[in-house]
Amino acid sequence: MDFGGGDEIRFERLGRAGVVTLTRPKALNAVTHNMVKALGKALDAWEQDPGIGVVVVKAEGRAFSAGGDILHIYEAGRAGKPPVDFFADEYRLNARIARFKKPYVALIDGIVMGGGVGISFHGSHRVLTENAQFAMPEVGIGFFPDVGASHLLPDLGGSFGMYLGLTGNRIRYGDALWSGLATHTIKAEDQAGLLDELATSGDANAELRDFFVPAKRETDRQDLEAIARHFSQSSLAGTIDSLERAGAEDPFAAKTLATLKARSPTSLHVAWRQISAGSTLSMDECMKMEFRILNRMLAGHDFYEGIRVAIIDKGSTPAWRPAELDEVRKADIDAYFAPLGDKELAL
Repeated sequence: MDFGGGDEIRFERLGRAGVVTLTRPKALNAVTHNMVKALGKALDAWEQDPGIGVVVVKAEGRAFSAGGDILHIYEAGRAGKPPVDFFADEYRLNARIARFKKPYVALIDGIVMGGGVGISFHGSHRVLTENAQFAMPEVGIGFFPDVGASHLLPDLGGSFGMYLGLTGNRIRYGDALWSGLATHTIKAEDQAGLLDELATSGDANAELRDFFVPAKRETDRQDLEAIARHFSQSSLAGTIDSLERAGAEDPFAAKTLATLKARSPTSLHVAWRQISAGSTLSMDECMKMEFRILNRMLAGHDFYEGIRVAIIDKGSTPAWRPAELDEVRKADIDAYFAPLGDKELAL
């Protein structure tokens, strides 16, 4: 089945299942423009095909997908040609997956971050094994939690989504299940068996019920209560203040505060506002909002600085501009959310 995508993504029909495999294991299955376009074509075809009862997305290697192809984005942006079209197609695909009319099963066995989250967590069935690790670490590279994170994160109880978006911290499959990010947890060794059953019956709900193995929450109750207290404040400054007041004698608060202080101040302000706004927006509205933010990020400083430190001059310290949280002006953040006129994302 050739929907394009070359050797980066594979499409197969197994009985009643349309199976998508990400095939860039050496690049941790980072999502490329080719992969986005090919997956969009496959979904268009399979949604209309009465022989396909379920779509399954999985990956080769030790990661499901560690994000987008940030080196390419960095180089294109530095050359004065930021890849806006890639993001437009990616965001359209994220919204497309959320509206997909058939069961969409993401089988996640390994790291899933950023762009990988966008092609998996908007589907109806999000299945994680004990090897899965989830993170939206964008604020650490001067970016923002995109690919529909503003739709995904506000729905998690106890302000857990705000915590994940602002810290970029990784969680395992138990936290993902209990927070509502994952719909099911299974054993890694059962993946092939599950795929066989899905191919035979096409009934995702019944098969996942049979393979489901409950997972315990990894974050303990005390820390969950702290997250709910600190990250439910009515402003970013309120969250920082709450963590500071908890003081050095609270190791969790001290560690969380240190994490936030290392992040891009601009990214934190943008992420706080988009996650807050996302709680009352539809998926399509979230993607339009994220596309507005994206255009400003690609024209800014911190994103390129964050990528430079992450993958080019490893080990150096990012010089964020502005460097401190209280130096970020409200008007500057407002500008990230302003309409784009005739350049708005068309869905």
